Amino acid sequence: MPEKKPVIVQVAVPTPLRRKFDYLLSDSINPDFILPGQRVLIPFGRTKKIAIVLGLSDHSDIDPKKLRPIEKILDDQPILPADIMRLLDWVASYYHHPIGGVFQTALPVHYRKKAEALEAVQCLYRLTETGRQADWASLKRAVRQRSILECLKTSEQGLSREQLARELEGQWQSALKTLINKQWVEEYFKKSDTGLSSAVKNTGLTEINRVLGLSLNMEQQQAVEFLNAHSESYQATLLDGITGSGKTEVYLAFIARQLERSRQILVLVPEIGLTPQLIYRFEQRFHVTIATLHSGLNNTERMKIWQQAGNGKIRILIGTRSAVFTPMPELGAIIIDEEHDMSFKQQDGIRYSAKDVALMRASQADIPVILGSATPSMESLYLCRQKKMAQLKLRQRAGGARSPEVHLIDVWGQTLQHGLSRTLIELMQQHLEKNNQVLLFQNRRGYAPVLLCNKCGWISHCHRCDARLTYHYQRNMLRCHHCQSEQSLPLQCPQCGNSELSCLGVGTERVEKTVRTLFPDIEVVRIDRDTTSRKNALQDLLELVKDGQKQILIGTQMLAKGHHFPNVTLVAILDIDQGLYSVDFRAPERLAQLIVQVSGRAGRAEKKGQVVLQTSHPEDEMLNVLLQSGYSGFAQKVLQERKELQMPPYAWQALIRAESNRPEHYQSFLEYCLHNMSAIQQSSAQLNNIQFLGPVPAPMEKRAGKFRGQLLIQSNERKALHIILNELIYGVEQNKAAQRVRWSIDIDPQDLY
Repeated sequence: MPEKKPVIVQVAVPTPLRRKFDYLLSDSINPDFILPGQRVLIPFGRTKKIAIVLGLSDHSDIDPKKLRPIEKILDDQPILPADIMRLLDWVASYYHHPIGGVFQTALPVHYRKKAEALEAVQCLYRLTETGRQADWASLKRAVRQRSILECLKTSEQGLSREQLARELEGQWQSALKTLINKQWVEEYFKKSDTGLSSAVKNTGLTEINRVLGLSLNMEQQQAVEFLNAHSESYQATLLDGITGSGKTEVYLAFIARQLERSRQILVLVPEIGLTPQLIYRFEQRFHVTIATLHSGLNNTERMKIWQQAGNGKIRILIGTRSAVFTPMPELGAIIIDEEHDMSFKQQDGIRYSAKDVALMRASQADIPVILGSATPSMESLYLCRQKKMAQLKLRQRAGGARSPEVHLIDVWGQTLQHGLSRTLIELMQQHLEKNNQVLLFQNRRGYAPVLLCNKCGWISHCHRCDARLTYHYQRNMLRCHHCQSEQSLPLQCPQCGNSELSCLGVGTERVEKTVRTLFPDIEVVRIDRDTTSRKNALQDLLELVKDGQKQILIGTQMLAKGHHFPNVTLVAILDIDQGLYSVDFRAPERLAQLIVQVSGRAGRAEKKGQVVLQTSHPEDEMLNVLLQSGYSGFAQKVLQERKELQMPPYAWQALIRAESNRPEHYQSFLEYCLHNMSAIQQSSAQLNNIQFLGPVPAPMEKRAGKFRGQLLIQSNERKALHIILNELIYGVEQNKAAQRVRWSIDIDPQDLY
């Protein structure tokens, strides 16, 4: 009788090694009960780990007698469906990242760390005994609080946020939080029904639409017709619309048709700050289950949403970068809002681009994907030129709003009042006298970026980074914005003992203090990372602005995109010179995007807007191209320059980063990589078009106590780039020099910093 062949289980284990691992399936486990996408518990070295099953085989390169058996199957059914498994396998291959790390990143934390199978839980809100006995008549002015109480009194078990959204109008979330703080309402969790909600699954179009959408202009209508005509298969489309042109209304009209076909929708946004207003628009429009997925949620909330999207209950999922990996069995389309935004690119761990992953997911699923932006990335515009992506243009502001006038203020030789020119101060006065709002943009938080001794020239440096410490006025502290270390403000110069220390440069705190002095009777609000650190703080501040309680807004890039301030008529960027001259070839593109996005906050209603840019270089060529020819003319010139210089998107890049405790360690590692790839290149004629730049120290060599360097690889053929990286990785993992450094490969790097 022939010997029975052992069943080999291939698994993805969260380790730095870029390979799959083989384990034996013990005779006590039926092979029919183990499927790709399930979690298993395995012995790994002296520990136990949770791994993901990739497949079964009857062959292994390792002697089966040396293989260890898996200990336990943790899930009855696969938690990762076949389409997500295929997508993650592509991510591991394209970004040259350990496959175990890729699969772990795609899972909620509970699935990574807890061995037991987990059940979905639901967050509900119900009246407390205190709330039932409270005097509701005292809420005459608190209309939204009263409405919430009226909704909850009819339900003993309570209602979810989705159920409340169907019953309530307007922004009710803050009112709910107030009732919880009063202890009139409580939040609790219970096991949720994992089946599809019949109200969702069998909904007709008349029930899907809560209200009819706004009337579309001709451009919007044509865009919707094109999208609907290409909704049955893969089609990448760039919705290139100026700020205020109504891109969101196009999304909503397209989504309505997808919901009619009982499909799910994934909407990717660049940051948490944009999700509250988007979900409000969506909840006002659609009578389906809508959820958001972002880093502001706790692990239990993220797991619940992940599960409910996976069983089809959630019909519209709005999420940030990592939401691209969420299972959605009836996915009908992917929408990427503000597609140009850098935050779609992961900057540590798996350095993936959520935009590129979304394009691949849509291609594999044969569904449409829409990329929307007022300032499309050069990569997207290049794909449109190559006919690999359709381009729809919206050049008319919705609702008849007029585009703002843009003016340069030459500040060369002027004496500024902490970043504000006399011309700007006079303009602010004129707009405020008309009861309009003013937005001042300064993309640098804190009070001042430099603390200087007037006597000996000492400057406050971070001892862990090659960076200066920023002075924060309200906390009276010095803080490094790179490693987040803090120290008290010195009373005297630590070098010479001089007590006269000066603050140089301007941050948002300093602008705020100056504005309050100049306009003492005007309400001012500052919106940056320091003022929005607590939960819901950003939304609360934005509500004050929209209600007209704050007339002057001061903020960083958090205010640059997506927000609708109908009463803002003057927008000023206090210092555009930071982006005019940079070692990064993408700096002009990002500055142009920033100018256009910030300018788009002005004149979004019937009032005409005005935009002013303060600069010491009003003659700059690219700046004038932007102002005279708009973003499309600017982009055309940038693409022509990139083509002549053979820079992305006309070439492909990869960046090998390394960091270590001592600079000579990263230097020797990167030199090994260069020597190895040079030898690989000489052995193959198809790799002759690859260039190496470096190794060199990173622009900020020392950061958080570590020394960093990098090696840039560039080719005009993507395939050649990946071939040489695959060959390199095999050798690196066998090399001892790699053990003394922390290294990574960044494919299509967006930041060389």
